[in-house]
Amino acid sequence: MSIGGYASGPTLNKAAAMGIPCLIQEQNSYAGVTNKLLAKKAAKICVAYEGMERFFPADKILLTGNPVRQQLLENTQTKAEALRFFGLDVSKKTVLIVGGSLGARTVNESVLKHLDDIRQSGVQFIWQTGKYYFEQIKEQLAKEEKLENLVVTDFISDMGAAYKAADLVVSRAGAGSISEFCLLGKPVILVPSPNVAEDHQTKNALALVNKEAALYVKDVEAPALLMPLAIDTVKDDAKLQTLSENILKMALPDSAEIIAKEVVSLAKK
Repeated sequence: MSIGGYASGPTLNKAAAMGIPCLIQEQNSYAGVTNKLLAKKAAKICVAYEGMERFFPADKILLTGNPVRQQLLENTQTKAEALRFFGLDVSKKTVLIVGGSLGARTVNESVLKHLDDIRQSGVQFIWQTGKYYFEQIKEQLAKEEKLENLVVTDFISDMGAAYKAADLVVSRAGAGSISEFCLLGKPVILVPSPNVAEDHQTKNALALVNKEAALYVKDVEAPALLMPLAIDTVKDDAKLQTLSENILKMALPDSAEIIAKEVVSLAKK
């Protein structure tokens, strides 16, 4: 089985040459080079987006979605409990800003450029800076008037609570994260990373935007546009409802189980 890493190419080529059935999984809406090369030799191709026939043989495709962290789906907290976990006001709208475990420089810069807007917004924020940027940001914030409506952390250990607390999420557009947003029905503003192969995060984002299931800000435009858009959007109940309903329609549950059953089925042939 391959999920598209370049190192999997020689292994699956050799397996196919030996008559061993191969399965590949394409997590993104735009197929990677390795998976496109392996497609002819694969017995099954599991995908997370519709329309992947433009990359792969249609008769091999199985629409499965991407596996996600099960604890996110099993979280039984109420929204109020999640907000109290972060020390936040249960009566206020909440924006969750995440950039991955290491952080996202542009997203962080976007927040720092709009601290006054955040202070005056009437909205509260959970900001996960990433470990790489945390100390620098903490030093910078120490020079500012304290923001009572901004919770700043380098890493969020309980993402289930963070998602539960959030009315709106700001995030990069990685395949795994998008699958989580779909399954949870979370309104999201996506800021695709420009530093990925074949710009696949932008293509992931547009797959949602084209179905009115997410909003999208280009990385280069984020410092100017991202935070004003987040503040306006989280105050718009109708917009949040539309985004939530549309992204939930794209959810593909039980992905891990479906893929595992397909692997077992191939192994028995």
